[in-house]
Amino acid sequence: MEDKRILYVSSEVVPYLAENEVSLQSYEMPKMINELGGQIRIFMPRYGNINERRHQLHEVIRLSGMNLVVNDMDMPLIIKVASIPKERIQVYFIDNDEYFKRKATFTDEDGVMYPDNDERAIFFAKGVVETVKKLNWVPDVIHVHGWMAAMLPIYLKHYYKDEGIFAETKIVSSVYEQGFEGELDKEFINKVMFDNISKEAVSDLESPTYENLMKVSIAHSDAVVVGSEVLSPTLTKFIESSNKPFLPFAPKDTIKEAYTSFIKNHLL
Repeated sequence: MEDKRILYVSSEVVPYLAENEVSLQSYEMPKMINELGGQIRIFMPRYGNINERRHQLHEVIRLSGMNLVVNDMDMPLIIKVASIPKERIQVYFIDNDEYFKRKATFTDEDGVMYPDNDERAIFFAKGVVETVKKLNWVPDVIHVHGWMAAMLPIYLKHYYKDEGIFAETKIVSSVYEQGFEGELDKEFINKVMFDNISKEAVSDLESPTYENLMKVSIAHSDAVVVGSEVLSPTLTKFIESSNKPFLPFAPKDTIKEAYTSFIKNHLL
């Protein structure tokens, strides 16, 4: 793993948000690779419930300031950065007042999903890629965690397909049981198609459930990691029949060896 560049893109990361399967693995896996000499960067959204003062986030002026187009609307991109204490791992936060300046992550105080979660996912995917381009830091592997990050493989394989710096980059997606109830906005697929991504490539988003979003993400990834001990039978079957290398769920005492071997053998 010495000097290999691995970019982690996640919906949630400890210690910035509460512990759950996604946020813990989005911290533990980069830590493993970091300890083996890999070069690590982490990207996540800057939700309004992240305490900027406590975690010492600060804006990176040279990376901020561009506008990203989401469904024909110009949305300003703000980049903030912090370091995970003791680990010397940099975490970049994708921010925008319209999309992320709220008191919670995915739902309002009544537990109702934000109606623009689909646009937030598109903005996050584009924001990550545009920032990595500005950093001129070319990852060997991009590892995606959590549904808010699930649009990244689609955008890299289609919208950014002519970006030469990602020509050799491999994408691996972790798939978790933890998702969301119901569906995202019915117009989600049209917002993605606005970016010249074909309907055929994202046809599952006609019904934008958690499982269908993950299917589209898996289909555009080079490999899959099963992040939960229990996955729905539908997703399990989809992963097994995808003909992509996949790492079955590994418990905490064996995950380090299993994960690092998987990355070396299938993605580097």
